[in-house]
Amino acid sequence: MASLKETKTRIASVKSTLQITSAMKMVAAAKLHRAQQAIGNMVPYQEKLSGFLLDLLGGSGVRASIESPLLQDSGSPRVAVVAFSSNSSLCGGFNATAVKSLLAEFEQLEEEGLKPAQIDFYPVGRKVAEAGRKVGFAPKEDASHLLDKPAYEPAAELASKLMERFEKGEVGRIVLLYNHYKSNASQPPVREVFLPLSLPSVEEHPAEDEFIVEPGKKEVVEALLPKVLLLKIYTILMDSYAAEQAARTVAMQLASDNADDLLEQLTLEYNKRRQQAITSELLDIVGGSLA
Repeated sequence: MASLKETKTRIASVKSTLQITSAMKMVAAAKLHRAQQAIGNMVPYQEKLSGFLLDLLGGSGVRASIESPLLQDSGSPRVAVVAFSSNSSLCGGFNATAVKSLLAEFEQLEEEGLKPAQIDFYPVGRKVAEAGRKVGFAPKEDASHLLDKPAYEPAAELASKLMERFEKGEVGRIVLLYNHYKSNASQPPVREVFLPLSLPSVEEHPAEDEFIVEPGKKEVVEALLPKVLLLKIYTILMDSYAAEQAARTVAMQLASDNADDLLEQLTLEYNKRRQQAITSELLDIVGGSLA
């Protein structure tokens, strides 16, 4: 059984840990709040832009006239995988889910007949970068720095590089893997095909309004397509970042709760043993005086 000194040392250690987890929870909650604000400010713009694009595509003859290479199969057997995770630990199962999705994607691509040399790996997060290296997939470009200070410009730069490689025929498909921020308690994994861009059919999204567009619908649609894709990478970056901070907030809250419970148990144990020690000393004193 632990001595009073050992129990007191454990209590001090648990108190120190509790201070750390509480501080980390507050920091993660603040970052989550900022990410939610950024997403909230961006989503209306993205929805309006995407809705306007789909309305134009629903017009008669517009869809068939589009010649954007972003809508066509480049014919290349290469696949680019862009995976999002975090740069650090202590965020529950967030990184484990991201790594599991990445490994499953690599396995699926190899089952399709692709060799590792035909798979270009773009990690956005050190945890997936490390996981990819362990299974033999060296990053084509490590974009983990995007998580240090998430912003539109660097995210759009990555999207531009991916689009350029697709347009040149260097890759035939670009896949995005990330955890979606559904709520503080839920961040499910998501797999999306970034390119070639898949558009809904006219029946799925008919034109709601007939716009008068200059210089023409075809030209406007072809100009809007890359802008929508640039925004998509930034949207996913912020979505993944919000999911990470939500997972970390919950994980640190659970850690703090466990520390509180352990501290209560140790304090009770310490008080009991201290009382026993005092009682034992009193008995020795009384026994000595009667001798």
